[in-house]
Amino acid sequence: MDQVKWMREALTEARQAASLGEVPVGAVVVCAGEIIGRGYNRREIDGDPLAHAEILAIRQAAEVVGNWRLTGCGLYVTLEPCAMCAGALVNSRVERLIFGTRDPKAGYCGSLGNLVADPRLNHRLEVTEGVLSDECAEEIRRFFSKLRQG
Repeated sequence: MDQVKWMREALTEARQAASLGEVPVGAVVVCAGEIIGRGYNRREIDGDPLAHAEILAIRQAAEVVGNWRLTGCGLYVTLEPCAMCAGALVNSRVERLIFGTRDPKAGYCGSLGNLVADPRLNHRLEVTEGVLSDECAEEIRRFFSKLRQG
């Protein structure tokens, strides 16, 4: 199944973040069966509060297509996007969001709110959650467990 394939790519990005000491969140933008954007959390490395995996993947995808509108594209991300990233998905006109595991503390695509489905906005996304949920959640658990021990 393609959703599993693309989420595994997002997990690869998340593991790259973890290897660099970043919270292990990874994202890929897929359009017409190809990855056109990749990203992993880089907030600590870049000293940038906006350097979330989703934002970086969306920026790269927009560069590839040469347009801020990512119509027809899907974003696969290991963790439910926060409000900032949910807003970026709406503003970039991404068509589908597929995420691995919920984020009960910051997720804004169903947990704390649902920005990507708000009928007052001019764009809404199709959302699928729970793809490789256990693997995605385990990456986060493992990271924070090591952080607490070290």
